[in-house]
Amino acid sequence: MPEDFYRIKRLPPYVFAEVNTLKAEARAEGRDVIDLGMGNPDGPTPPHIVAKLVEAVQNPRTHGYSVSRGINGLRRACAAYYSRRFGIDLDPDREVIVTLGSKEGLANLAQAIAAPGDVVLVPNPCYPIHAFGFIMAGAAVRHVPVGPEFDILGELKKAVQHSIPAPIAIVLNFPANPTSQAVDVDFYGEIIAFCRRYNIIVLSDIAYAEIYFNGEPPPSILEVPGAREVAVEFSSLSKTYNMAGWRIGFAAGNARLIAALARVKSYLDYGAFTPIQVAATAALNGPQDCIVETRDRYRARRDVLRDGLRQAG
Repeated sequence: MPEDFYRIKRLPPYVFAEVNTLKAEARAEGRDVIDLGMGNPDGPTPPHIVAKLVEAVQNPRTHGYSVSRGINGLRRACAAYYSRRFGIDLDPDREVIVTLGSKEGLANLAQAIAAPGDVVLVPNPCYPIHAFGFIMAGAAVRHVPVGPEFDILGELKKAVQHSIPAPIAIVLNFPANPTSQAVDVDFYGEIIAFCRRYNIIVLSDIAYAEIYFNGEPPPSILEVPGAREVAVEFSSLSKTYNMAGWRIGFAAGNARLIAALARVKSYLDYGAFTPIQVAATAALNGPQDCIVETRDRYRARRDVLRDGLRQAG
């Protein structure tokens, strides 16, 4: 047996696994640990969503294999969310697919579109799967610095100019993890125009689109005319509805990219457990005041942390 395997050699230890080990060691020593690591919501999933899960799981017809693309009702609910939140009309059959969280969708789309030697532009800093999804697919990752001090579009142009071969895709994540940076629709418009010109695929991650504290709600890149020619966007119910452990999300946008993801997923999974998908449908279609409550709770915590840091100098 080889000493190490090809893909494993390309992967460092997962950052959150390493942090969890350090936390466990500190707690074993009796130290008080304030966990600012993985974004794992500590609030309960709203009761009406849990009730729908319990109701659905009582029906034995929901216990078999589900559908890797997602049940019809959930795909329609995802399209309805985009319509009321962003003013975008999506075809739930061609432009929406349910994923096992946004992380799985990103990684499997990377497998679908990237080949060894392809170049992909990824923000730095970034959420690990944004880079390592493509690294596992054999692609080469070129990091583009992001943050308030950088001209992101300028850095993108520089990366395209100096990449050989030309990049096939770029990953965007706004509101950004881990920096929280947000952008407006005009920024997305410039990105789409640039990527259409150079035939670059855009993968947008908006998992934190409902966790905002100031100003206007964060936009979707799909609001830009022509975006669906090159872009697909990933979202998740994990942060929005405190459903992190349920592993449910969705992707929307370019029909060809959605079909490619569906092809890969059809070989790898049969979709999330149907009662989870039914409950996710209830989350998207049901009362949304739970989102406001969660946002207010996080804002209050943010203010406590901010004020405490200021008092500490």
